[in-house]
Amino acid sequence: MKLKSHRAPLYEALLAYRDSGQRSFHVPGHKNGQVYRAVLQKEENAHSDDKVAKLNKSHLGREPLEQSQLHIVEGEHVSTGDRQVPLQDTTLWEEKDQEGQPQFNIVPTRAFLEMMRMDVTEISGTDDLHHPEGVILEAQQLAADCYGAEESFFLVGGSTAGNLSLLLTVCDEPESIVLVQRNVHKSVIHGLMLAGAKAVFLEPWVDPTSGLAVMPSVQTVQAAVQVYPEAKGLLVTLPNYYGMGADLTPIARICHEAGMPLLVDEAHGAHYGQHPELPASALSCGADGVVQSTHKMLSAFTMGAMLHVQGTRINRSLLRQRLAMVQSSSPSYPVMASLDLARRLLHVQGAQTFTAGLAAVSTFKRGLAELPRFRLLQPAALQQQELSAEVEPADQTFRASAAQPEQMHGQSAAELGHAAAGYTAQDPFKAVIYDGLGILSGYGLQQQLEARGCIPEMSDERYVVLLFSLGSTEEDAQQVLQALQDISLAPTERRILSPEESGEHMREEKHYISTWNNFQEKVTYSEPIPFSLQPIREEHTIEVPINECAGRYSAEMVIPYPPGIPLIYPGERISPTILARIQLLRDEGAKFHGVTDASLQTMKVMKNQ
Repeated sequence: MKLKSHRAPLYEALLAYRDSGQRSFHVPGHKNGQVYRAVLQKEENAHSDDKVAKLNKSHLGREPLEQSQLHIVEGEHVSTGDRQVPLQDTTLWEEKDQEGQPQFNIVPTRAFLEMMRMDVTEISGTDDLHHPEGVILEAQQLAADCYGAEESFFLVGGSTAGNLSLLLTVCDEPESIVLVQRNVHKSVIHGLMLAGAKAVFLEPWVDPTSGLAVMPSVQTVQAAVQVYPEAKGLLVTLPNYYGMGADLTPIARICHEAGMPLLVDEAHGAHYGQHPELPASALSCGADGVVQSTHKMLSAFTMGAMLHVQGTRINRSLLRQRLAMVQSSSPSYPVMASLDLARRLLHVQGAQTFTAGLAAVSTFKRGLAELPRFRLLQPAALQQQELSAEVEPADQTFRASAAQPEQMHGQSAAELGHAAAGYTAQDPFKAVIYDGLGILSGYGLQQQLEARGCIPEMSDERYVVLLFSLGSTEEDAQQVLQALQDISLAPTERRILSPEESGEHMREEKHYISTWNNFQEKVTYSEPIPFSLQPIREEHTIEVPINECAGRYSAEMVIPYPPGIPLIYPGERISPTILARIQLLRDEGAKFHGVTDASLQTMKVMKNQ
């Protein structure tokens, strides 16, 4: 069967169902939204009757109200005298009761009611996610064709469902060893727990300029694979939350030579490989299983994601079983249809899908260059190219930087070459900025931006991530530039550091860490750490002041949030370095999940260890 990229078969099936006028004798219980339409009908009728009575009473001696003065709900239309207005085009009017509360606040908006007409289940014509034979199968085949996979699966539980299913598939026996990048999302840890696996944590390579962790180096992966050749696979996260990455091809080659699959949590890279200005996709680099959050960087509804596979190293029959285990047996059809539509948009428009979004990014970068207080994080080689291309930099600081690229950010050419090995790609849609004056932390800069109507994706102690996408506009870029200009004009007592001074200052801050950047020093991979669902018994734990925890074994998971990357795991020894990081994050105002004491004045540790 020849695939037709312009089609959205699942979405089209929902439209057909909506327009069929069939009576629902199946779930969901809202019956295509009829439950709310009935409430609206009842309230409208009661309101109209009451209004007629009151007005007739106040119009004593006058003619009764004409029908044209009434607004009555009739099926899918609102009747106003002799004309009808489509229900979806009307706006709920409100009347206040004696307490001043709206009388009709239990009825959803028109747009929501319209969506409920396509909220269906597994009936004739809509297929079954867990045994697709019709429109869902066709939609997934189109997705595989669009993204370059051999087979693609729709996920209605976000990338979490994909990470869980992949780990439950490769860890096919108790205490399976799997190589895992340490700074992973908590869903990966939950997958290890469900699988009863042992994780060998690989320390990520850290960019010396920014201090941010990217992914394990080729050398680290090679060493771990040699020591643990029996490992069931390697799981890495790429790109990281800052959009930073590198070439996965050599890592895929190492895994495949050892006979193990490469699994990639590419949650923030669903758009990768779809435009010349975007980094290569994990699939194109040879990854065997790739999870993408289509809702994050493309146009699907929240929770809409995909799992792509290729090659023979992943047991697909077992994978389907695992997907059925971790996904709902009543998946959301609007979410799945949004995946179908997001794919169609990309499939039909191709690289042009990103034209407007990339233009917004370019506008932002040009404007940011006129605001020397704020800096943009980029790979050293890319920054050197852009600075060399500047003809008339607006600020003397930038002239100096362009004239001496070999000393960029206080690094020598040799250091830049080393950095290039681990941080060679940056997602242009992730604009990572920081205050060159060092006055505002990332948290503080985010608060200042939010006060001016711009909501960033996230922040840490130094950086703020502004997430652009295919839906971003020039107006978006102009608004955030105006906000940054307003912030830069606020009175300050510090001079703006040059890029060289700024880079040196960053490198001298020995205590700088990020909630998104968790790693141990001088260790490239750990011993196997067992995970299970068996809880730690309370009588085996004790809470101690946090400054006394060094050397103890943690009895809880410490998870700075967002994004939910565990900093330490139950049963893992708390090193002085990690303890210092926890305390600094706490003092900077970061929030933590998984801990008993949310203020982190104390930690729960194991007794007698």
